[in-house]
Amino acid sequence: MPSGDENAVPPAGTGLPPKRFTVCREDDPVPPALAGAVAALGNFDGVHRGHRTLIATVREEAGSRPAAVLTFEPHPRAFFAPDQPMFRLTGPRAKEIVFARLGLDGLIVRRFDARLAGTGARDFVEGWLRDELGLSGVVIGHDFHFGRGREGSPGILAELCAEAGLSCRIVPAVSAEPGDAPISSSAIRAALAAGDVARANDLLGYRWFVLAPVRHGDKRGRTLGYPTANLALDACGLAHGIYAVRVRLADGSLHDGVASYGRRPTFDDGAPLLEVHLFDFKGDLYGQEVAVELLAYLRGEERFSSAEALIAQMDVDSARARAAIQTDRVPSMLG
Repeated sequence: MPSGDENAVPPAGTGLPPKRFTVCREDDPVPPALAGAVAALGNFDGVHRGHRTLIATVREEAGSRPAAVLTFEPHPRAFFAPDQPMFRLTGPRAKEIVFARLGLDGLIVRRFDARLAGTGARDFVEGWLRDELGLSGVVIGHDFHFGRGREGSPGILAELCAEAGLSCRIVPAVSAEPGDAPISSSAIRAALAAGDVARANDLLGYRWFVLAPVRHGDKRGRTLGYPTANLALDACGLAHGIYAVRVRLADGSLHDGVASYGRRPTFDDGAPLLEVHLFDFKGDLYGQEVAVELLAYLRGEERFSSAEALIAQMDVDSARARAAIQTDRVPSMLG
C-alpha cells in the first residue's frame, strides 16, 4: 500500500462498518484525510489487548476528528542498540494489517532517527506533534516516555499538551485478569518462546501471525509427501516445534496447514526456518508474501532415526493440526 493510499477495511471485532484507512509513511507529509487527527502514540509491538484499549480511547476521544495511531520505525530499541537483535512481534507490514482492522482512520509512521531521539520534550509536543504533524490530541499509555533521554513522562506530556492546545488522555495499565501483571509485549514474547501459543494469543486478543516471502528451499518436503513453503523470520524467538497454522496467500485466500519452525535436526541442523505445509493445496508460492498465523503448539522439534519415522510423525501432526484448527475460536486479523 503506497504512502497516503486508502483501503476500505472491515474493522475486526469493533462492530463498525468498513471505513477508509490511510497510511502515511516515514517522511511523507500528513495527508488531508488525517489532518487534525487524535492519535495514540507508541511502538505498539504486538498491538495487544492493552494497546487495543488505547485505540478504543482514540476512537472515543476523536469524535468527528480522524482517529489514528502514530508509531515509529525502526523500533527505538533497534536505533539505540543496533547490534542487539530484537524479537519483534509485529513488523511494519503486520502493524498496518492489524491497525486497518481496528476501526481507525489511519496510521502515521515516523522515522526514529537522531533528530527525533534528540528532540526535547517541549519541542516534541509543540514543534512536532502540533506544528509538524498537525495533531489535535493524543492518547498514551501510563508508562509512555518521550523526548531527549526519555525526559518526558505522561504527566509532563499532559501539561505540555494543555499549553499547546492539544487534548491528552492517559490510559491506565490493562491486565488479562484482575490481579494479573499488566499485559505487555515482553510477556507475549516469553509465551511464544515457551511455545505457549494459547497464552500469547489470549494476551494479543487475536492469533499471532508473521509475514514473509516464500523462498526456495532444498525441496526435501516434496520427497516426503509434505511439500512446504519456506519462510525465513528475522530475529524470531518462537519456540522450535510443530504448529497448527492458517495461511493467507497473496490473493487473499485462506488455507489450513501444519508448520515446523526450527533447524531440521533430522537432516541438516541449519538456520531456523518456518516450513509450512498447506493441506489440500497445489500451486507455486515462490516469491509471494504470505501471512502465517499460529493456532496451536503441537510438540517440540525432534530428531528422527529415519525419513520413514519422520513421515509417520508428520501424519500424526497433520491430524492433530486439523483437529486444533476445527476447534479454535480465537479471532483472526487475516480475514
